[in-house]
Amino acid sequence: MTVTPGGSDAVAEGGQMIAALYRAVLAAGRAARELALAERHDRLAAEGSKRNTAWHTELADRHRSTAHCHITASRLQYSFADGVVSWFSNRESRRPLFMSGVADACGTRSAALTLLGADLTQLAVAASDVRSGEAQDLEYILSEGPALDAARSGRRVSASGTAIERRWPSYGCGLSELGIDSVIALPLTVSSSCIGALTLFDPPLRAAERDSGSFREVAEALAKSILLGPEADPDLYGNTDHRATVHQAAGSLSIQAGCTVTDALDLIKARAFSEGKPSAEVARRVLSGELKLN
Repeated sequence: MTVTPGGSDAVAEGGQMIAALYRAVLAAGRAARELALAERHDRLAAEGSKRNTAWHTELADRHRSTAHCHITASRLQYSFADGVVSWFSNRESRRPLFMSGVADACGTRSAALTLLGADLTQLAVAASDVRSGEAQDLEYILSEGPALDAARSGRRVSASGTAIERRWPSYGCGLSELGIDSVIALPLTVSSSCIGALTLFDPPLRAAERDSGSFREVAEALAKSILLGPEADPDLYGNTDHRATVHQAAGSLSIQAGCTVTDALDLIKARAFSEGKPSAEVARRVLSGELKLN
């Protein structure tokens, strides 16, 4: 297949496609090596003593688990590359987002990834669509929701129907207004440390009820290979919002109002919640001088 760039955007997208294919091939190669090691330890387990058998079996399981992580990462990279190819052939279609492939892999159309600091402060977010982006911004504004709970507990969190509002009153009410009826969040864990969470919105009922192994594999691939791996891309091909505008506005407002940056950020979040607007939109109005909060 030949791709003919048509402008700077096309060149950038072409570079992203090549990068995604490169990462997909490398991840597939790592998976193959891990599977080979797993098979080697399986053979040694079969040939060894009882004590050695247990040790080799454990190592085989570890290598096999790592292989599955790389396989999933490879599939996600290939999915994004395919999306870029489709966009090249039909520019009227939506530009590809890495998180759209993540949502597809989990059997839902809406998914969001949240990166959190050690104090669970939301550092950045990447969403598959407008709805999931609004839902994650709502959690950012309210400081309550499934991603925070999943990161705090280190376990999968799920709720649907009226249980959402019982568990997170303000957040749950906001989700209902977005037309979201169920949610699942999984922690993104690396070496026992949680770096964030993957949240799925309105996953199919069957997917939510069955064993969530596929969800865990996607979360592990994101944490261990895509976000922090050897060829990591935390920006997810430009799909990650680091909330630079909000933090810039908070810094500016803190000077104007003579308050701390934390208090200024709370003011921005409160105004966003009261107006039902995204935090970034309120921040832009603060920076332009259109909105005075002090």
